[in-house]
Amino acid sequence: MKIIKNTLVSDDLLTVSFCCNLAACKGVCCVDGDAGAPLEEEEISILEDYLDKVKPYMTEDGIKEVEKQGVFDYDEEGSYVTLLVNNNECAFVYFENGISFCAIEKAWSEKQFDFQKPISCHLYPVRLSQLKDIIAVNYHKWEVCNPALDKGNQLQIPVYKFLKIPLIRKFGEDWYQKLEAEVKLKKQTGLITPTYRK
Repeated sequence: MKIIKNTLVSDDLLTVSFCCNLAACKGVCCVDGDAGAPLEEEEISILEDYLDKVKPYMTEDGIKEVEKQGVFDYDEEGSYVTLLVNNNECAFVYFENGISFCAIEKAWSEKQFDFQKPISCHLYPVRLSQLKDIIAVNYHKWEVCNPALDKGNQLQIPVYKFLKIPLIRKFGEDWYQKLEAEVKLKKQTGLITPTYRK
């Protein structure tokens, strides 16, 4: 692991290869799991403010759920998460040709507002954990993402490169440049060994 600014970055971000393959996984991460996607407090306000712009892209069940309960829920640890429909799919999911997509991101792509989607979704398969005054940046292993591991291996794309845009969105350009410098140093010293199907 490496400390970069106020973060503790797992070596898995540098060694595990990953590239989403929606054709294979069908976006199951949006419809399966123990709870909704983690939400930051300010993201709740954004979703509340722009809900009417997201609704046209949501399913009827998703709309009914958010109208009844609001845009967020709590997980077992009391943290904010997106609302689920029938304790299963995210309330903000919609489907095209059997593949799950995000209604929030669809509204963003249609230029309804400038919020792409919750940062936890944008960063996946990376998960963030607050450890006192430092943020742990870890790769989250989930078997439903095996097709992404296969594709990442074929294309030789490590997690940190696949997630360049959301990592910069969360931590900034300077942070990402420091991460790249760390990768370069570890490659020069032979400390990085690619891991396949981790």
